[in-house]
Amino acid sequence: MSFLKTTPPSDATGAVLALYERQQKGWGFVPNYARPFSHRPEIMNLWADLQRGIRSHVEPRRFELATLAAALALRSSYCSLAHGKALLQWFSEEEIRAIVTGGEAARAVLSPAEIAMMDYARKAATSPWRVTAGEVAALRGHGFSDAEIFDIAAVATARAFFSGVVEAVGGEPDASFLDMDESLRELLTVGRPIDFRPVERLPEPVDDVDGCRAA
Repeated sequence: MSFLKTTPPSDATGAVLALYERQQKGWGFVPNYARPFSHRPEIMNLWADLQRGIRSHVEPRRFELATLAAALALRSSYCSLAHGKALLQWFSEEEIRAIVTGGEAARAVLSPAEIAMMDYARKAATSPWRVTAGEVAALRGHGFSDAEIFDIAAVATARAFFSGVVEAVGGEPDASFLDMDESLRELLTVGRPIDFRPVERLPEPVDDVDGCRAA
């Protein structure tokens, strides 16, 4: 679940309780990634604000594709599973498998602009110092404005922060991901394995969402 000692949902009060309530509203339970933030709940609030700001400028499908690309490159099972699952709004399970596999399979599903965007997001997330002016110019050639290129960079590099924090403290994907198609789930589990322990819930269902799922 986590390498850190964290506040169990049953013991949460104050700002930690509010944090868990927001997460439970979105997921139906308190996700593993939220629990390390019980040490600094205000950081999760700041993350949520940042994500809302970034997402407000990015079309949802584009956001999910860029986020998935970054999460896969960062080997974050948690975020790859969450955002791979989110893509079911636009793609079939077979198409998502093709997107994750890459190459000709992905080109049969995505536009050339989307392929270029995902390539850029992967590089921005893992080795931004290697991005070249030519790669940015290539995105312009696919119709992206400079503001949109900035947005993609923000999506990818913000994911590096969030995934990095969760992974560095041992956050494991929740057992809820076990309901995904097995072959897709295995393809998206690129880092830490899924936590098979039952999810935990607060006594009462409540409100709002931020973090990896909302991101």
